[in-house]
Amino acid sequence: MESSSAPFADLAGAAPPAAGASPLQRPLASLVRRTPVTVAPEAPLRQALALMNEARIGSIVVCDPGSGKPLGVFTLRDLLVRVALDSCNLDQAVGQVMSRGELVTLRGDDTSYQAGLAMARYGVHRVLVVDAAGRLAGVVSQGDLFALERAGVSEISGAIRAARDLEDLRQAAAETRRLAGAMLDQGIGAEPLTHFISTLNDLIGIRIIELAAADFDLPATPWCWLAFGSEGRYEQTLSTDQDNGLIFDAGGANAAEVESLRQRFLPFAQAVNDKLDACGFPLCQGKVMASNPELCLSLQEWQGKFAHWLHAALPQALLNATIYFDFRPLYGADHLAGALRGWLLDRVAGASLFLRFMAENALRVRPPLGLLRDFADDSRDFPRTIDLKGSGVRPFVDAARILALAAGVGQTSTVARLRGAAEKMRLGGEDVAAIIEAFHFLQLLRLRNQRGAGPTRPANRIDPSAMNGLDRAILKEALKQARKLQGRLRLDYSL
Repeated sequence: MESSSAPFADLAGAAPPAAGASPLQRPLASLVRRTPVTVAPEAPLRQALALMNEARIGSIVVCDPGSGKPLGVFTLRDLLVRVALDSCNLDQAVGQVMSRGELVTLRGDDTSYQAGLAMARYGVHRVLVVDAAGRLAGVVSQGDLFALERAGVSEISGAIRAARDLEDLRQAAAETRRLAGAMLDQGIGAEPLTHFISTLNDLIGIRIIELAAADFDLPATPWCWLAFGSEGRYEQTLSTDQDNGLIFDAGGANAAEVESLRQRFLPFAQAVNDKLDACGFPLCQGKVMASNPELCLSLQEWQGKFAHWLHAALPQALLNATIYFDFRPLYGADHLAGALRGWLLDRVAGASLFLRFMAENALRVRPPLGLLRDFADDSRDFPRTIDLKGSGVRPFVDAARILALAAGVGQTSTVARLRGAAEKMRLGGEDVAAIIEAFHFLQLLRLRNQRGAGPTRPANRIDPSAMNGLDRAILKEALKQARKLQGRLRLDYSL
């Protein structure tokens, strides 16, 4: 038996999750409880079963004895289907009867959310945690992800994976919204609920991409579907439109060849956008969609676009940064998104003037706190109301983005950015915890408001005078936290 004790030791020494951190954002390294039980592929099946019995486990990972990299998984179901019902030969090599389809690997710094999404997408009950060299470091099972299980992802994800046409996915999307509403009524918090919505919306999007890709003769070059905006931050609510793009590897192709690749991707992207629209994700009025030729780009073109914004520092460039810098991979060759993220973090670290302009732009949005009254309304069409998204949540999102970019933090969610920046920039732990609680409260108010939104009740506007006294008081304190966070930007950039 090969034991990967060294990489396990590396993971065991990983920093614990921040106090109050959602289980969905905990790194997988923190969930690894024991050294993984492994076996070499040439080991007799009898030996593998003895090890499983001794450790009282239902599966064992088959690893290369030299590199420590996982090759497959042997489960009790494999024992039944491939051994007991076949030859019942316990002396054959375990590598001959292991399952490669169970081999889903993630890194130790990936999150529980990503593990739950991978399990739901591939229909497996465990993920293998590997270190930077690809060596097995641990196993995280579905039971370890109690938060995602409790949220009900497993109950609906199977229907999404099994969807064969658009109607199946429309029903799954409607069920997702219904279930999210029921969870909101039951008092589920904002963070797990927005992650729940994002998880199932991700799965719907992934399945739509899979079905659409089968209808097109796509280029053989690697490509990746990107999520922007609230989807890129894992912060989708009950009311959300599309924000997406596409990145592809053009290698050393010339301009004409790159354009030819783009033209082959665009009809596919349009089909995906249309199917998402049919499933309840409206087309973006600003055309922030992969079917827009300006957002269906090679890696080099995305780098050029970002570089232009970093050096131009014009109002439109700043607005673009607030949307597109929150990107993450949804489907395909995610190493392309990783390369773009690494490139961006390297360049933005030296773009102090751009960050200062971003901070200055962010400070133009003031939390709606009044001088004489508790709250200041900002709409003639909807008097006595405040915009929970535009002037409530946005100051948190904008400040977290700037702090994360300045600190070289690669995460995209607002909460993960705040925690990552707090660790690197030595922000007060209690202060950050209060800011995060305030952000979650505003998100919860948005979700509640969207539940009953209609023509006369906008999805993100709320009348504080119609709230109960306790919620109104907490709302005021939450907005004060937004003002406090903006104060940090003023201090950092002398504004």
